[in-house]
Order: sequence, then structure tokens, then C-alpha cells
Amino acid sequence: MAELTRELTHKERTRARILDEAAKAMRAEGHEGIGVADLMKRAGLTHGGFYAHFRNRDDLVAHAVARMFQDSGAMLARHLDQGDAAAGLSALIDYYLSDAMRQNVDKGCPLPGLSGEARRMPEAARERFGAGIVQFRAALERAIAALGLPDAPALSASVLAELVGAVTLARAVDEGSGKEILASVRAQLKGRLGLNGSS
Repeated sequence: MAELTRELTHKERTRARILDEAAKAMRAEGHEGIGVADLMKRAGLTHGGFYAHFRNRDDLVAHAVARMFQDSGAMLARHLDQGDAAAGLSALIDYYLSDAMRQNVDKGCPLPGLSGEARRMPEAARERFGAGIVQFRAALERAIAALGLPDAPALSASVLAELVGAVTLARAVDEGSGKEILASVRAQLKGRLGLNGSS
């Protein structure tokens, strides 16, 4: 029984390694950028071992999307679940609209890099991507409601679109223009949410 438990733990670790590599590749190159053979090589595994973990490539893409949104959920919790809604939201905006987020395409939130191609993903991946958007928006809505601002549902949608759009545009232009976009949107968002005293 102990050997079986150890084997399951090893299998889970291996699967997590594959998913981590797939998530990096998707963030950097899109879901079409994942080739099974190359991915397994990057994970230090054989191509044949892939099917012990996933039914097919579409199954991998769906699970990689879910993995990315687990990371995003942890990032949101780190900033927003600390008891002070204003400080947490301000810290989230600073983190999300940072130059590090602009540069680190293969890490962080999948929304800036993958939103444009989500409609072309396999169905299960699209569903998980949509669920990730709902999760992110709900976290923003709770924080905005805690600030006492009116119409938190509509405001959370607007804030999410600004966060994602700013990072997407900042990555599409030269470094100086990208930094300027991030700084402008940071200031505008904080002003609109009444957070200028929170940084």
C-alpha cells in the first residue's frame, strides 16, 4: 500500500510538471504553441508517457488553462483576502500593472496573453477559461463592494477589462510606451476607485 501511495504521489508530481510546462508554453506562444513531443522534452519526460496523464492534446490544453487560473486565484487571494479591501485592491493594481507583468509573458495571469484566442481553444479549455474570468471578476467585485462603491458588478467588469487591456497593449508596444500605458492606467484606476491614499 505504501508503494502505491508513493507511486500516485510520483504520478501527481509528474503531471504537475507537465502542466507547469504547458502553462508556460501557452502563456508565451498561445495554445497552438503546445506540441506534445516538445512539451514532454521540456518536462524531461518521454513522449510516450504523455498518455498516462492526458487523453489527448485537447485534454492537456483544458487542464493547462485550469492550472493557470489556479495561479491567478492564488495571486488574487494573496492581494485581496487580507482584510483591508482598499490596501489589497491597490496592491493588486500595482502588481498587475507592473513592468514585471509586462515583461514576464510566460508567467502570471493568462488573460492578457490568451483572451484573444480563447474562442479558438478546444471546448473544455474555453469553458475553463470562461470560468477563470468569472472567478477573477467575482474577486474584484467583492473587493469593490467592500469599498462601498456603487454598482460593484459593473465596476468589476470595467476594472478587469482595464487591467487586462493595459497589460495586453503594454506588451504590444515598445518598452517606454508600455511603461507609460501601465502607469497611466494605474493612476486612473486608483483615482476612480478612491485608492490614491492606499499606495
